[in-house]
Amino acid sequence: MENVKKYIAEFIGTAVLVILGCGTAMLVGCANGDNASGYVLTALAFGLVIVGMAYCIGNISGCHINPAVSLGVLISGGMTVTDFFGYVIAQILGAFAGSELLDAIFSLGNIKDMTGGFGTNGLAGVNDNYAAGIIVEIVLTFIFVLTILGVTSKKAGHGSFGGLVIGLTLTLVHIFGIGLTGTSVNPARSIGPALTAAIHGNSDPLSVVWVFIVAPLIGAAIAALCYKFLESAKN
Repeated sequence: MENVKKYIAEFIGTAVLVILGCGTAMLVGCANGDNASGYVLTALAFGLVIVGMAYCIGNISGCHINPAVSLGVLISGGMTVTDFFGYVIAQILGAFAGSELLDAIFSLGNIKDMTGGFGTNGLAGVNDNYAAGIIVEIVLTFIFVLTILGVTSKKAGHGSFGGLVIGLTLTLVHIFGIGLTGTSVNPARSIGPALTAAIHGNSDPLSVVWVFIVAPLIGAAIAALCYKFLESAKN
């Protein structure tokens, strides 16, 4: 039963991330060439969601709400393989539920989606260059997951400030990455909106979503291995 509660928490947390993060992007727009306020508001929305959810469900599931984070924790020895798959399934379902709820709100309210695709990720900012997009997502996920592992380490002693540090780091990587790939660093966050966009006839995000699955997972794995090495070297 405890595991089920963790999965439910991850489902809710990831749904909230998509609703407020992608929803903000849909409202204000953040494509290259738009005013800077769209960038900043979207980056803040994603970061503040993490802060809120960290203090809400962090004591239940750890508030991963991101398969890349779960992979980093798995490699670091912080969770079982069974829990890893349970988390990932819950996160993807939560992201899809969140994007479907956004579809309902925007459709019923006749609101224009300023992103044109439910806040999906893409490669337009790197001129559709797959290599550039992969590098961006690996680097940003590496930074994000490395920060999480450091902040949540029992040796770190950051206490109640951990959620704030993690949220600010996600805001930071979004500020840099939004204009390049839309900033994923989270396969579930990319899969959910891409599926909803495909249901509504826009299959472009789904055709490149593999980049936002593979690259964040690679970045997370490198971060976990790097942190394990650095932490072991300290002893």
